[in-house]
Amino acid sequence: MEEGKLTVRAVERALDILLCFTGASEMTLTEISAGAGLHKSTVHRLLASLEGKGFVMRVENTDKYRLGYRLWELSANLSKEGDPGIILLPEMERLRDLLGETISLYVQDGLARVRIQAVQSNHAIRRVAPVGARMPLYVGASSKVLVAFAEPALQERLLASPDWPGGLDKAAFLQQLGETRRAGYATSVEEREPGAAAVSTPILDRGGRLVAALAVSGPANRLTLDEMLKQAPAIMEAARRMGTMLR
Repeated sequence: MEEGKLTVRAVERALDILLCFTGASEMTLTEISAGAGLHKSTVHRLLASLEGKGFVMRVENTDKYRLGYRLWELSANLSKEGDPGIILLPEMERLRDLLGETISLYVQDGLARVRIQAVQSNHAIRRVAPVGARMPLYVGASSKVLVAFAEPALQERLLASPDWPGGLDKAAFLQQLGETRRAGYATSVEEREPGAAAVSTPILDRGGRLVAALAVSGPANRLTLDEMLKQAPAIMEAARRMGTMLR
């Protein structure tokens, strides 16, 4: 029994190490140790196992590690059937061409949101949106959308979370959620990142179920609040079309 617990713990720690690479493409042993909250000797042993299986690899002539090619083999076998990131990509590109800004698609995962698809703006100065980025649900236009249009249980879990920032007013957040539901979209200006702004709206499937949040983002000096309000109808119409493409 004890041996089984240790085996599961080792697996969990190895996965924690792999998840460190969601925030960086290359990391040192020290950085991985800090990110995973594990002792360096433990990380070193697990990295050796992961490297042996091809899940991580050393960066040549450095002391850094990166994800290995075995992960690409696994990702190639992910089912593309029903994947909104694949199905909705042409519509996202069409919206980017119409508005000129970066278009992103977010889904809720636990108490976070994950960018599963992005189409970059053609502007020289733009809001770069890396796919796979993970962000908290309590800040940002897409977070408001994903929480506002989700089941009430998600709101309760989020507000009760120990990770809720002490300086963020819960009553004000709930008010923003109500405004988001009434308007059908949410905006944010420098809420999560200085100099960035975004407007987001829900994508509902043909059964009326929330699938994802569609977001348009860019520099705050170009994507002003007035500009976002002008763009909102076009974004909502694009989201409506996208919803008809999903089951």
